[in-house]
Amino acid sequence: MKKVGFVFSSAPHGSASGREGLDAVLSTSSYSENLALFFVGDGVLQLLKGQAPEKVLCRDYISTFKMLSLCDVEEIYVCQISLEERGIASLPIVVDAEIKSPQEIGQLFEHCDRLVQF
Repeated sequence: MKKVGFVFSSAPHGSASGREGLDAVLSTSSYSENLALFFVGDGVLQLLKGQAPEKVLCRDYISTFKMLSLCDVEEIYVCQISLEERGIASLPIVVDAEIKSPQEIGQLFEHCDRLVQF
């Protein structure tokens, strides 16, 4: 089966992109276990613990990322440079993920047959 990579590159709560991406991952996981998730650029902000989206009148979908392990989504990668540039490298995130350099993430992209960006 083909491997699908989901790339999260937008900040949470400014648009529906992150929530739609998470919905797409959860839907796809019901018929394929060959998935990889990548959090790059502002997408790394999607994973921060302790967000309060209700203060900006948004739904809290961030906690739903915890369901990924229940759906057998195990390949989750976060860009180290993106974390460092935003000053959040030492903050806790909501999922178990591997921290990778941009070069390593680029190599992992090559293992995906399709990439979908959110």
